[in-house]
Amino acid sequence: MDFFAQQARVRGSSRRLVALFVLAVIAIVAAIDAVVWIAMGHHAVDGEPARSNLPLLVASSAVVLAGIGLSSLFRIMSLSGGGKTVAESVGAVPVPPDTRDPQLRQLRNVIEEVAIAAGVPVPDIYLMEEEPGINAFAAGYSASDAAVCVTRGCLDNLSRDELQGVIAHEFSHVLNGDMRLNIRLMGLLFGILVLAIVGRKVIWFGGSRSNRRDGGGGQVWMIGLALIVVGYIGYFFARLIQAAVARSRESLADASAVQFTRQTDGIAGALKKIAILSEGSELQVANKQEVAHMLFGEAGTYNALFATHPPLLQRIRALEPGFREEDLVRLATSLQQAAATRPAATVASKPASSPGIPGVTVAPPLPGVLTGAVLAQGAGSATDSARFQRAAAVHQAMPTTLTVAVQQPESALAVVLALATSAEMALQAAQRRIIADAFGDDLQQAVQGMAVEIAALPPASRLPLVALAFPALKQLSAGRQQTLLSALDALVRADGRVDLDEYCLVRLLRMQLTEAQQPRRTPVDGLKKLPACRDSVMLVCAVVAANGSADEAAARRAWLLAMQQAFPGEALDWSTPPPAWQAPFERALDDLDGLMPPAKELVIQSLASAIHADGVVSVEEIELLRVICASLHCPLPA
Repeated sequence: MDFFAQQARVRGSSRRLVALFVLAVIAIVAAIDAVVWIAMGHHAVDGEPARSNLPLLVASSAVVLAGIGLSSLFRIMSLSGGGKTVAESVGAVPVPPDTRDPQLRQLRNVIEEVAIAAGVPVPDIYLMEEEPGINAFAAGYSASDAAVCVTRGCLDNLSRDELQGVIAHEFSHVLNGDMRLNIRLMGLLFGILVLAIVGRKVIWFGGSRSNRRDGGGGQVWMIGLALIVVGYIGYFFARLIQAAVARSRESLADASAVQFTRQTDGIAGALKKIAILSEGSELQVANKQEVAHMLFGEAGTYNALFATHPPLLQRIRALEPGFREEDLVRLATSLQQAAATRPAATVASKPASSPGIPGVTVAPPLPGVLTGAVLAQGAGSATDSARFQRAAAVHQAMPTTLTVAVQQPESALAVVLALATSAEMALQAAQRRIIADAFGDDLQQAVQGMAVEIAALPPASRLPLVALAFPALKQLSAGRQQTLLSALDALVRADGRVDLDEYCLVRLLRMQLTEAQQPRRTPVDGLKKLPACRDSVMLVCAVVAANGSADEAAARRAWLLAMQQAFPGEALDWSTPPPAWQAPFERALDDLDGLMPPAKELVIQSLASAIHADGVVSVEEIELLRVICASLHCPLPA
């Protein structure tokens, strides 16, 4: 599967569907204008010639557009409370950071490892305890504002690899900007539906006028009826377009999940189990339609036109082209036979006809029962990829005292400040004063108490530890977050210079905390092509090459490799980055964030070429690449 070609195709399809949505709104306005013209504007009055229709039609168009726009804005604002608000609206409960439940502990570990591997902060984690179906969703405008929610069925029925595939799928929704698009489409859908609601009010008003014999009641009644008819017809077609948009983004999320995990067995295995289990992916919560377009699987049974996800077989075959319906029957049989050999199992799952694939019927279990424990050992199990093995190794290498400390806001604050303090004795007194002035003596002493463990922390664990601390840091007040960022700036500049690791720490936290505070301002995919950002690409690659090479000659070779990848055939001149490279570097990153997604991918590939030029990948290079990917809102490459 060519994942990047799939991404480009689906994004193009989504743009076309959104354009259809806009055309649907235009058609609604035109239809209402036509009724208003017929009811009030085209005929003569008292023998006089028909008056000009232009002012009437302009007023009618303005009123309809304002109604749709204001209603849509109201709905969007009501959905803009962040990922946590969406999760809580469907009855999900937060997973405690210090949970001792083995399944919840595994869920946290998987999400944390996916976040570390993808180079994004750890999201808020929620559980839908009463949902036996296999499903999950992610909500939020960006990775810094994300919440990931899973059902109890995911924990009971999926292996670790399958759970990892589902989580990677949900991460991709946030990274691909799907939540922003979905919220806006939901708002527009509500705005169209409001037309029908207003129409009912207008008919009631028209009837009242007729009863009073004031005149004009018939015209008002006609306009009200038109609003109802056009509103519901528009809502019908808007729902079709919204479902088509959701289906295209689900295909992209499946491809992105494989791109993250570098294996198809996990997500494919989860989809197969949805097909086998009688609960499938269905949700029981009353307002499941609110999140139907965000989910991993269908929230219920819908007509194919309104389905928010492609058919299960289509999704599985996109991942495993040779897969057949008969394979599901064999898989179910093998799992049932495995269950029969485990008589101690007591938690039964109801096997029945497949909820998602017509014509596939799963036989009832033979002598035994099909349990979640057995299913979790079934299809799709595969060893973790090298990327996630590294992420797991980094995660496990962290001292327990630090991983526990980052679970609470104040202790997480102390950990981050400790990461920014120097090991040089000459600087420590000045840095202690900075911390005490900003936060008080108690926190300064807590930071000092962590100094030994922070000093022993492997360099590769520094930024991943910050990712683990991020959910707790988000709970700090906005003023305290700003004080943290100001204190970090002062700490890293205490010696008159900013080292690379210090720069990466401060830049990453500043960007992510700012986006968490103002999630709706997170940038969307840009429209620039790579040649328009040539100077920025050259500078960013030069900074990476210079910081990852032993001398200027090696840096120049690495930079040339990157330029051959980004601009093949062009003759470009190497230039050593300036000593004060941070400010122009950040301006270049902001410029590159406006690139089209395929161009961003090419930039990341070029940087990878520069990093691998000398055959050695240093911690400094990985930290810098992590910051670049976060700035471009891209996942960290494998």
